[in-house]
Amino acid sequence: MKVTVIGTGYVGLTTGLTLAAVGHHVVGVDKDPRKLELLRSGRSPIHEEGMDELLALVAPRVSFTDDTAAAVADSEVVMIAVGTPPKPNGEADTSYVEAAAREVAEALPGGRATVIVVKSTVPIGTNKRVAHLMNKVLREREAQATVHVTSNPEFLREGRALADSFYPDRIVLGTLAPDAEDRLYRLYKPLLEQSFTPPHFLPRPEKLPPPNLVTTNPTSAEISKYASNAFLATKISFINEMAGLCERVGADVVQVSRVMGLDHRIGPHFLAAGIGWGGSCFPKDTTALQAVAAEYGYELPIIEAARQVNIRQRQAMLDKLHNELKVLRGQVIGVLGLAFKPGTDDVRDSAALALCEMLLERGASLHLTDPIALDNARRALEGREGVEFFDSPYAAAENCDALLLATEWPEYAELDLQRLAGLCAQPILVDGRNALDAELAGAAGFRYCGVGR
Repeated sequence: MKVTVIGTGYVGLTTGLTLAAVGHHVVGVDKDPRKLELLRSGRSPIHEEGMDELLALVAPRVSFTDDTAAAVADSEVVMIAVGTPPKPNGEADTSYVEAAAREVAEALPGGRATVIVVKSTVPIGTNKRVAHLMNKVLREREAQATVHVTSNPEFLREGRALADSFYPDRIVLGTLAPDAEDRLYRLYKPLLEQSFTPPHFLPRPEKLPPPNLVTTNPTSAEISKYASNAFLATKISFINEMAGLCERVGADVVQVSRVMGLDHRIGPHFLAAGIGWGGSCFPKDTTALQAVAAEYGYELPIIEAARQVNIRQRQAMLDKLHNELKVLRGQVIGVLGLAFKPGTDDVRDSAALALCEMLLERGASLHLTDPIALDNARRALEGREGVEFFDSPYAAAENCDALLLATEWPEYAELDLQRLAGLCAQPILVDGRNALDAELAGAAGFRYCGVGR
């Protein structure tokens, strides 16, 4: 099939390349000249494992342009995957989605039906509004064209986006139009049946069950994305709340998490205590869900509590450093890891960077390092005094009064802890992700402080 994807960010690029890999012909549309230049040269503008290799693999079936009209002229499916940043009140800003929808409607040829897929995470009712806007433009043009607007939320994890795209748990179609359902079934059939040849660098997991296909109405599809992210955020906040109790009673939250996770009704995922959640999804989506609820006069106290616990968790990390150092002003703190999670260079709403800001406000100086996200962190902290960036954890540790492990990069589990401790002015290690072995850290000379243990 011929597919156009509007927007080549995490969602748009991952989705477009996956569809090309399973046999479709894809045109990616973006207005950013820098992105287009990189993509046309076979380089990904985002850090995601396997993305450059996939770009090379699907090159014969993918092209990139800033010309929306040319891209949609003969497309059977047009996907809108642009950003929905938060407004000051927390509500998701759908102006980019609406602008893309209008631009597509201006360009659609007459005499045919096109399926419009909203991949962006959008508030309830957005698909209906997009359909209204597009039909209005088509009427004004007197174009004899039909659009079937369908909600098709993504469930990708940054750092594992390609694996989630090729081997999804579920594919959700929010539509009331049988024609749209049929066309999207054909679009996703290779993924639903797992009948495609996997990329050599991303083999199909053994005993992988086929994805579930869920067809529902657009409103249910829209809220399912928000509800999923809100639940996962709440699960993390719950275990962080238990971590605080464990510290007070002498329990180990790592063992508590293990016991809980063995219950199949709970599961082990998202039960790792630490400095809290961040990134481009959980903060934005929980706020947006609250804004939608408020619009309808409804309260979401559990989600509000999850957000408050998440904020409190960052203060708890600051308190640990304060308890060890007594005074933060004038101290040099080394922060290991700046991305909001391992496997990505994304620092948007990173809990690590939030802690950096809090430490700077209290007069500390910072030595910062990250395997991938250093450049993005430099841009995020541009102009701040008291910040130095280092390419390696060992260089960052020199003359530090304490180290804070803020992102659980696998590389940090392999560090020579004795060497690291020897470089510090004071061998204090606050492990904000419980990523290191406490006994080994102690044997290496560190005063070790984990979370909930």
